[in-house]
Amino acid sequence: MSGTFQIRGGKKLHGEIFPQGAKNEALQVICAVLLTDEEVRIKNIPDIHDVNRLIEILEDFGVKTTRNGNGDYTFKADRVNFDYVKSKEFKKDGAKLRGSIMLLGPMLARFGEAYMPTPGGDKIGRRRLDTHFQGFVELGAEFHYDENESFYSLKAKELHGKFILLEEASLTGTANVLMAAVLAKGKTRIYNAACEPYLQQLCKMLNRMGANISGIGSNLLTVEGVSRLHGTEHKMLPDMVEIGSWIGLAAMTKSNITIKNVNWNQLGIIPNTFRKLGISLEQSGDDIIIPEQEHYKIHKFIDGSILTVSDAPWPGFTPDLLSIILVVATQAKGTVLIHQKMFESRLFFVDKLIDMGAQIILCDPHRATVVGLNHEYPLRGTTMTSPDIRAGNALLIAALSAEGKSIIHNIEQIDRGYENIDGRLRALGADIERI
Repeated sequence: MSGTFQIRGGKKLHGEIFPQGAKNEALQVICAVLLTDEEVRIKNIPDIHDVNRLIEILEDFGVKTTRNGNGDYTFKADRVNFDYVKSKEFKKDGAKLRGSIMLLGPMLARFGEAYMPTPGGDKIGRRRLDTHFQGFVELGAEFHYDENESFYSLKAKELHGKFILLEEASLTGTANVLMAAVLAKGKTRIYNAACEPYLQQLCKMLNRMGANISGIGSNLLTVEGVSRLHGTEHKMLPDMVEIGSWIGLAAMTKSNITIKNVNWNQLGIIPNTFRKLGISLEQSGDDIIIPEQEHYKIHKFIDGSILTVSDAPWPGFTPDLLSIILVVATQAKGTVLIHQKMFESRLFFVDKLIDMGAQIILCDPHRATVVGLNHEYPLRGTTMTSPDIRAGNALLIAALSAEGKSIIHNIEQIDRGYENIDGRLRALGADIERI
């Protein structure tokens, strides 16, 4: 669904917003349904393009899916059709979606073979898949890559537990190797494992299915292999990137917004990072209340030096929210250095913000200095194109705070990650329409 948003900015918003289920958790736990021939029910699945594509791929693969209600599905992978995975259709379908890579681990573990076209997804610099394949090979799989077809294949008569040191704490890499290891013979230890709440959720779900995983939440996971897994029910966490986006939106538009059911204890340092920009936010039960505030002042470090906000693997600050922090800083009082360490070319959207009147110095592909305008000179509406999911949402927030009309093209990038975003913003009083 390609399209364009037209936004008239500068309006104060008001009300409550419910965050959707977490996209990055959905892609993992939905792939895990392949590990058993019993029913797995998953709730709070976001209705977004990337997740719906993955569900369609599973259906083509022969997995029975039942929609019980909004965001509530039951999956049963008792009769899987391997011809589809070797077909031309799959080479086309699988390549459109980055998350489809996580089908490999469960496929390999349960069926002893797995196939995958080179996946697509965001253009945010090189995102290597070596971590995934090195892990599978360590467990005993044979790996083959057909360059002409851009097609990966894995085969293993039997997987055997092993000590695996991941070369990067990749969330999807950890999930993939973990899903292969739960059915392997013997003990697997995965060190330098990602420890995001989403991965903890996957571990807990697998344990309820009969897996034996310990060290959950740490960077050393120990897996005692079992011979088979059973069905379960699972409820997904809210999307922390969306929660952070709404905090930024409230500050930029000087609005009073309540974000409902945020699962506060799983947000890590996200709330405090926004507080460092001077944004006041309160915890009320499991909600976040952002009061209306005219100004917010960026804190300095204790020695008086300029604040730096940088991303790091969990429990550090998630790279997906750096673009939001950058946009919010444009209207703060003070200066901040944004340092994007984990991905290259994710800061190139700042030229759009500079067109809108923001004071930003792009130091290099990884660093930008933002001099806040303290709401004294609002951003100006402009016409722009969304480069990736997260930057798209950051530009949307900039447009909602800007004076005048903005046009954002290529919004399918935003729709890939956010469910009915224009409808939910209109409910807060935003002037946004699809044209």
